[in-house]
Amino acid sequence: MSATVDANLLVYASNEADPAHAPARALIERLAAGPDLVYLFWPALMGYLRIVTHPAILPRPLSPEQAIVNVDALLSLGHVRAPGEGDAFWDVFRVTAGDHAGGNLVPDAHLAALMRQYGVTTIYTRDRDFRRFDGIQAQDPFA
Repeated sequence: MSATVDANLLVYASNEADPAHAPARALIERLAAGPDLVYLFWPALMGYLRIVTHPAILPRPLSPEQAIVNVDALLSLGHVRAPGEGDAFWDVFRVTAGDHAGGNLVPDAHLAALMRQYGVTTIYTRDRDFRRFDGIQAQDPFA
């Protein structure tokens, strides 16, 4: 089985001030321990870096160096993959996004299309919008 996480879970795991910190950190640690394959797609990783280092978003943002160390630690694990858009991604995106290819749903459709391209069906997220995409199982680990 393989799964991925949305940027929001990575942010909660790093933000000690968030009430969801402890369960998010536990989930990330469980996924990091393996052995199941974990995909960390670049849009989620870049979103994580953007949010956790932004002083207007977090009360105690991480330094860019701290955030990069966190990403490096995950990417160094043998069972973690970080693929990008492959050939024919645009076609996969168009099919995945359907009529959801606008506004704030574009980043979610992007991530859902990457999931489809690499055969990943499960995403851990609090974002209910992922339920709009056929074949994607959005699991809220806090529900």
